[in-house]
Amino acid sequence: MASIPFYGWEAFYDEDRHLQADQAPKSGRLYTMYHGTSLQKARLIITKGFQQSADGMLGPGVYVSRDQKKAERYPLKSLPTDRVVLKLSVDCGKVKRIDKDNHPLQKAWHSQGYDTAWVPPNCGMKAVPSGLEEDCVYDPKAIKFKHLRACSYCTAMLGVWRDYLRSPDQTQVQSLLNVFKNICNFILFLFKEKQLKYRYMT
Repeated sequence: MASIPFYGWEAFYDEDRHLQADQAPKSGRLYTMYHGTSLQKARLIITKGFQQSADGMLGPGVYVSRDQKKAERYPLKSLPTDRVVLKLSVDCGKVKRIDKDNHPLQKAWHSQGYDTAWVPPNCGMKAVPSGLEEDCVYDPKAIKFKHLRACSYCTAMLGVWRDYLRSPDQTQVQSLLNVFKNICNFILFLFKEKQLKYRYMT
C-alpha cells in the first residue's frame, strides 16, 4: 500500500489492484478488471452473478481483462449501442501464464491446480490479434461486480445527433429515439438494482 501526499491530505492507492496490462498478476491477490458484455447479459450478471462459459481460447471460465479497451470491444458482433463494460474485483487465486499458441496448458491449466489463466499483451498468439491482455477466471464466484465502468449509449446518442444535425432525416430521428429509450430503460434498471452510482459514466 503506497501513501501519496496530495494537497494537505494523504491519498492511499493499492498498487497491486491496479497493475499495468503487461505486469504479471500475483497469485492470491484481488485485482480490478473489466468485462465487456451486452445490455441484456449485463442485467443478468448484475442480478445473478457471472456464469462460466462452456469453452473459449483458454477453455471454460469467465473472460476478463485489466485493459478496459479490450473489454470495450465485446461482444464483438454487437452494435456499439448494445455494449457495456463492467468494472470488477477479481480474486485471481493461482495464476498460469499462457503466452504462445498451442501451449500445453492452454485449456488444461485448471486441471493442474491453477485458478486463472493470463495472456500477456503482445505475446504473439494468433488467437489474440489485438495483442491486448486477457484473463480467464475459472470460478465465477471469484469475481465481484463493482459498478458500471463505461456505457456506449451516450456516445452513440451523441454520434446519431451529430449526424442528424449534418443531414437531418427521419431515420436519424428514429435511431436517436431508440438509443435514448435504451439509455432510460437501463438507468431505471440500475436504480431498481441499487447499482447506479456517481461513477456511472466514469
